[in-house]
Amino acid sequence: MFEVAGIRLVWRFKEQILWVEPWGKDSIRVRATTLAEMPLRDWSLLPPKKAAAKIKIAADFATLTNGKLSATVDGKSGRVRFFKTGSAEPLCEEIFARTNYPPSRTFKSVGGDLSRCEASFTAFDDERIYGLGQRRHGLLDQKGCIFELTHRNSQISIPFLVSSRGYGLLWHNPGMGRVELGRTQTRWVADSSRLIDYVVTTGDGYAGIMERYADLTGHAPVLPEFAAGFWQCKLRYKMQDELLAVAREHKRRGLPMSVIVIDYFNWTKMGDWKFDPTCWPNPKAMVEELKSLGIKVMVSVWPTVNPDSENFAELERKNLLVRTERGLNSFIKFTDSNANQTVISGLLDTTHPDAQKFLWSKVRENYFKHGIKVFWLDAIEPEMVNYDHDNVRYHAGNGLEVGCLYPMQQQRAFYEGMKSAGEKEIITLGRAGFAGSQRFGAAIWSGDIHSTWEDLQQQVRAGLNIGLSGIPWWTTDIGGFFGGEVDTPYFQELIVRWFQYGVFCPLFRLHGWRNSSLAHPETSDPTRGGPNEIWSFGDRAYGIIRELLFLRERLRPYIMAQMKLASTKGTPPMRPLFFDFPDDETAQNVDDQFLFGPDLIVAPILNSGVTKRKVYLPAGATWADAWTGKKFKGGQTITAAAPLEKIPLYLKNGRKLPVYA
Repeated sequence: MFEVAGIRLVWRFKEQILWVEPWGKDSIRVRATTLAEMPLRDWSLLPPKKAAAKIKIAADFATLTNGKLSATVDGKSGRVRFFKTGSAEPLCEEIFARTNYPPSRTFKSVGGDLSRCEASFTAFDDERIYGLGQRRHGLLDQKGCIFELTHRNSQISIPFLVSSRGYGLLWHNPGMGRVELGRTQTRWVADSSRLIDYVVTTGDGYAGIMERYADLTGHAPVLPEFAAGFWQCKLRYKMQDELLAVAREHKRRGLPMSVIVIDYFNWTKMGDWKFDPTCWPNPKAMVEELKSLGIKVMVSVWPTVNPDSENFAELERKNLLVRTERGLNSFIKFTDSNANQTVISGLLDTTHPDAQKFLWSKVRENYFKHGIKVFWLDAIEPEMVNYDHDNVRYHAGNGLEVGCLYPMQQQRAFYEGMKSAGEKEIITLGRAGFAGSQRFGAAIWSGDIHSTWEDLQQQVRAGLNIGLSGIPWWTTDIGGFFGGEVDTPYFQELIVRWFQYGVFCPLFRLHGWRNSSLAHPETSDPTRGGPNEIWSFGDRAYGIIRELLFLRERLRPYIMAQMKLASTKGTPPMRPLFFDFPDDETAQNVDDQFLFGPDLIVAPILNSGVTKRKVYLPAGATWADAWTGKKFKGGQTITAAAPLEKIPLYLKNGRKLPVYA
């Protein structure tokens, strides 16, 4: 049943072929199929560096050892188990196949070479599970959850989990499916795939696991220096003069700003990928003036293509649009610039290399040549009227098989286009991503969330989990996107607390559709919200937010040091307490505060009317109140004062950061 092919262990039984092989340092890849030959697809994985793996074959089982990780394969069932090398306690294991019980890997044909594939693993009672992208459930430990493996607005599926048992597992499959983190088993399901494909990795602590994962799927570049500052955004600045007036007012007030954003409908039509000259008559002069103020311009680019776009006919002729398997090739029902009716639009198929090149050629000619080098990739899940993935045909395959790959291919198109133009500092902001997006300079934000305290609470856990999914660059719409009414005490308190949290997110960005819950009879444009500048929320809020902008500026050297670590080691800048204090049992259960880098605990205020809160200070360090200097021994919970003007912050072991001027 066993054979050795180079450094690969192969098991065959009846129709199933199993490959177990080293894949980089301390990592083992498992592939299984019922096809005649193993499909060779590396969606997210980079080619592995050479590994000095060892294979031993006994009468009824075989072992492959790769550094700190070993895998055994049972000769009769093909069951795979993973161990820290030299340990008898499994880190992770496919579930045991009992009598009349489904085996650990199953395949059910759904037509052609495609099957519904399942891989089941033992559920350990003491296990906590993190990562898996970004979700809206408001949980940090996700044991017990069931997730669909698909992208939606504010939901990002990155099928990589980090376990408290000391391993990471990448479900290397960009198709639709689900993962069940149950009490009786952990089960991964691919609705339509040619194979089961996953990688298990380990390392020294959580930091070691994240480093190995970055080795597998790609390290993020170092964050461009400008991107560590404040980003100003709203839905939306419609005119060039309007945008410039805001930037000038920021500078007149002596306020820092690194990026200002031109949101959607800056174009003539979706799919033209060029400015509407009636609103943006002189982009080059605009960019030059903003550059003189120290401000970069970011422009929203959608993958949507209006049938009336000047590019639609060519894209359709060259088969560079996403197609349906049945019915009309239309995906989005939305309004558009210069349209008096709802438009039914198509999607650019950036899983096609030629479509990637086409998109970049238009962006280069119509935005980049004006000096615009930061791009907002909105609606790249992709957004669709109906999420019938079985009826979607990409160049890469049917939507059920490859659909989660789409956002990463958008990010890749811009990254490779910018690189080809000689750019070295590259960052895009996207509403989705996949395993490996980080290597293309992709930042992600948490989508169109609501302006509520409940949503703010969700963001804390969502940000920590996406960091543990290998995405170090992340942010939220400060204040939330939907429903913030700028003149209300509710929102004015909320946005102050959200700004305090936002200072300590990897990216620091204000955005929102203000007053969007209100009727605006004075305008026929439903896409224009109310004011969203930092002076828009009342004098008290303005005074506090103003100081927070300067706090972020003072912390930028510290932030950039964390971004360099994220690039070289894969360590998320924003992370749970247990990441640095794995032996502190109390720290394991803290999910409403976090570390920002190794030296700063951030304890945001997440409820209305709160002026104090409990803060846990992990054992093994001494901590100082960053505002007063008062010192505390670790391993205790204290009550921190939190008037509206202050967010509780604690510095580790005498570290001095410029929290206040």
